[in-house]
Amino acid sequence: MTQGLPMLTGYRVLDITQFVAGPTCTRIMAELGADVIKVELAPHGDRSRIQGIKPREPKGSSQSTYFFQHNHSKRSLALQWKHPRTTEILKKLIEKADVLVENFAPGVMARAGLGYEDVRKINPRLIMCSISVAGQTGPLSAQPGYDDIAAAYAGVTGQIGEADGPPAQFTIAIGDVSTGVAAAMAIGFALLHRERTGEGQYIDSAILDTYFHMHEVNVPRVAIRGDKFTPTRSGSQHPDGGPTGLFRCSDGSYINVTALAHQWGQLAAALGKPELVDDPRFKDARARRDNNEEIRKLIEDWLARFPTREAAIEVLEKHRVPCAPVLSVNEAAAHPHLRKRGTVRRVEDPLIGPFDIPGLPVKFSRWAPPAGVSADLLGQHNEEVLKDLAGLSDADIEGLYEAQVLVRDPALAKARN
Repeated sequence: MTQGLPMLTGYRVLDITQFVAGPTCTRIMAELGADVIKVELAPHGDRSRIQGIKPREPKGSSQSTYFFQHNHSKRSLALQWKHPRTTEILKKLIEKADVLVENFAPGVMARAGLGYEDVRKINPRLIMCSISVAGQTGPLSAQPGYDDIAAAYAGVTGQIGEADGPPAQFTIAIGDVSTGVAAAMAIGFALLHRERTGEGQYIDSAILDTYFHMHEVNVPRVAIRGDKFTPTRSGSQHPDGGPTGLFRCSDGSYINVTALAHQWGQLAAALGKPELVDDPRFKDARARRDNNEEIRKLIEDWLARFPTREAAIEVLEKHRVPCAPVLSVNEAAAHPHLRKRGTVRRVEDPLIGPFDIPGLPVKFSRWAPPAGVSADLLGQHNEEVLKDLAGLSDADIEGLYEAQVLVRDPALAKARN
């Protein structure tokens, strides 16, 4: 690999986001070389700073593993949002920005004089992206909430869980992270459009839209069949059969088997029952769907013959049956494949020490991620950003601290004094 400058070097991003969706978007851009200025709101900054693991010393530190994961590689500028000087400062920064990303509730930016119609007058080339639960328009646009709210409205939560039980909820930020990735993609395309036309534009990114986009086959079915078809929960088995699902091994662990229609013969051979191919109960995909429970029992009876899941997986892999162990996060983070690819990334913070975070989900042939990354303490780059981009003097900045427009981590204040 011939590594040149990171792909987004030279682009400046103003990040007024918190928690996960917005920070994921801007963190991707930061890692790819953009200068991302994270505007954090006084007095405590991004609300994710209080989550995750925090350092024991110093007490009250603004650093945390949660914040680090979603906000590394950015510069922190911490301001009192409702002070009139803050709006003046942000407008100066917008003049020199390529991208503005925000994830307030719809209408907040406009009320602050920073809606798209306001900022495009300051900088016509600006790409502005607003990330929200349900979007900037429509009956649900004023709905407050987070990832789980969007999943519920999107018809996703209702499909998760056991067939005879209540719906279940994800314990990972699928919608938030996916929306952040989609927003970063959209911004990249908008920057390409700007390179060709000189035009800035506005991007409306919603977690609800992202979740609905994830539906695989059911939206057309519902559209055509109406209420004659309602997707139901099917627990650990895919409702369309396959067989596709989770199967219990003799040692109490689970494996995933995902055998599509053309792979039924391979699975039958792996089970040592080639006659299943001609069994009328399993003759085609529809028949296997209707007899899904019988297939589950066949597979789990076969798995019970093996002392470990690894022994069963070895046989399935010999017959090219797609399968995988159902790993815990602990097992996944230690897996040599994920380690070698940088999917699990080792980082080190001077206050917290070494720990793991997820790496970028894509790899590039002409660029590699930096060996080390860091995350700012609250307000760590206040002076640098305001001097370089807003043209403020030391006296101006000191006055902003005295007026409590600017805030910073207490440890930074001690070091500065």
